[in-house]
Parts: sequence; C-alpha cells; structure tokens
Amino acid sequence: MIPIRDANPSLNTPIITIVLIAVAAATWFFIQPKDAQADLEFTYENAAIACELTTLEPLTLEEINQKHCINDGADGFFARKMLAVSVLVSMFLHGGFLHLAANMWSLWIFGNNVEDAFGRIGYVAVYLASGVAATLGFALLNPNTTIPLVGASGAIAGVMGAYLVLFPRARIVSVFPVLFFVPVALPAIVFLVVWFASQFALAGQVSGIAWEAHVTGFAFGAAVALGFRRPLRARVEARRALPPRLR
Repeated sequence: MIPIRDANPSLNTPIITIVLIAVAAATWFFIQPKDAQADLEFTYENAAIACELTTLEPLTLEEINQKHCINDGADGFFARKMLAVSVLVSMFLHGGFLHLAANMWSLWIFGNNVEDAFGRIGYVAVYLASGVAATLGFALLNPNTTIPLVGASGAIAGVMGAYLVLFPRARIVSVFPVLFFVPVALPAIVFLVVWFASQFALAGQVSGIAWEAHVTGFAFGAAVALGFRRPLRARVEARRALPPRLR
C-alpha cells in the first residue's frame, strides 16, 4: 500500500513537520557525500551502528572489514565518534533520494495531525524518542551487525503509531500496485495495522530494511499516545471548536 494523503486536515501549519523534512532534505542534498565510497565512509563515521551501541566502543578496522562485531579491545577506526550523538544523526541520514522521498512523504501525511495533538514541543519529543527507541530496539535484536542504520523511518513509525491511537477512523487514501494504482480510502486503523503486520514479513529476509526499527518505533509511539490519549484528543477537539485565527 502506498499512502497518497489523509482526509484529516491539520488545524495549523505543521511547522515542526516542515522543519524536520527540511533538515532531512538539507542533510541529504548538502551534507551527505554523493560519491559512493565517500558516502560509505561518512556513514560509518556518523551513523548509529548496533555493534557500537551494544559494546559502547567505536568499530575497529577489522570489524568494518569483517562486517561482524568482534569486540577484541582494539582501537576504534573512528575513535572520536560520539555514539549517543550518532543515534540522533542517523535519523537525518538516508541511503538514497528515493529513501528520503518515501520517508518524508509519510511524515508529511501523518505528522501534521500528531503535531496538532502533542503540540510542537511534545511532538519533537515524541519524534526523537521514537527514533531513539527504534534504533535501540534494532541494536538489541541485531547486536553483532556492523551495518550502519540510517533513515528517519523509525521515528516516523513512532508518529504513525501515535496517529493510529489518536485518529483510528481518519481515512487514508492509498493505492495498491496490484490494483493498477486505483485509489482506495481506508480507515487509519486498517491501513496502519496492515502496515505494522507487514513488517514482520521481512523477518529473516535480506531486504536491507530495518523492520525491527519500524516495529519498535511504531510500538513506542503508540504506547506514548495511548498513555495520554484522553488529554490529547481533548486538546484536538477543543482547538477544532475555535475559529482558525484563535488556534
């Protein structure tokens, strides 16, 4: 399923969602190297890597070459790498333009309403916390991998999980390639539950997709929204009742 839009207008201009999209796009276009070898080195130096997070040590050259966590006490190749910072940096790195575009489109569709519900500060907190939870979940399930984890999809999955809890009846207009791209409007609860379940179909496959991060981020975002659902829904309904100039 490919989401096209949702029938759930935002109450205000989604400033934070726009900023997150702009930062991710600027990072891809102006900071990440476009040369394949340079980009690979840049990613190893700056992105979150499960082996580093579980051993709390930067990768050694042997670990990079062997593509496996050894933890033999040798000096890290990027010895000055700040592992905690790498978890945040990874949320704004992407593996290609299509990767960036797909993630930012999903954030644009689901982020505005979640921003309405949480407010700008709360939304930033949920977004970043979901991304951190997604990265740590991936690392715990794949402690020996030395492949860098890049992309905003874990954080965006958290936003989608929150959207499911807060707006389960909102309509998501989607297309199905097997149906020749005929648009279909589905309740968010159907679209998002199917999306979440589909992640498990990637288990055991060499897909290059960090489905573990998606699942963890989604569950984290849904849990946070569930814990505050009543006041968040009340906030949205109260603001909807106001004239636009007072929102």
